[in-house]
Amino acid sequence: MTDAKPSKSEKKRENLALQALGEQLIGLTDERLAGLDTDEDLIEQVMIARKMRSHGALKRQKQLIGKIMRDVDAEPIRRALEQFGQSERIDKDIFKQAERWRDRIASQHGEALDDFIAATGQNSDLLGECLKEYNRARDSEQRRHIKRRIFREIHRMLSSQMRAGGNCQ
Repeated sequence: MTDAKPSKSEKKRENLALQALGEQLIGLTDERLAGLDTDEDLIEQVMIARKMRSHGALKRQKQLIGKIMRDVDAEPIRRALEQFGQSERIDKDIFKQAERWRDRIASQHGEALDDFIAATGQNSDLLGECLKEYNRARDSEQRRHIKRRIFREIHRMLSSQMRAGGNCQ
């Protein structure tokens, strides 16, 4: 029995999947797009699509990107987009954890700070100083600014830990 050719519908589904993959490239940052090891024409057409504002023109440009994707090895692009997605999920998780720790430290003070230090295994003099300033502050505007500083320090500490492969709650 001979190998059956893919049906017209199957080819169309594959082409639409490649076009959708190519459309995801439009949303990437310049840095991530430049980091992809792929066809220069594809990168150029993606850059052109980013500048388009007309719905019809953008639709045609996306179709062109899909056509170019048929001639490009899509697997490295899929892997790269998957990695970028994981990186974004990690960033969001770090942000959420930093918000929770900030709020907890601001409300429970020293006890929560001790828990944070125990959870991360990192000590920060800046957090201790910020917490003291926060407790002394009477103005809500001052407290808001100090909470931002606490958040930035917690976020920095969690980012370095998570990027190094650690995990904390």
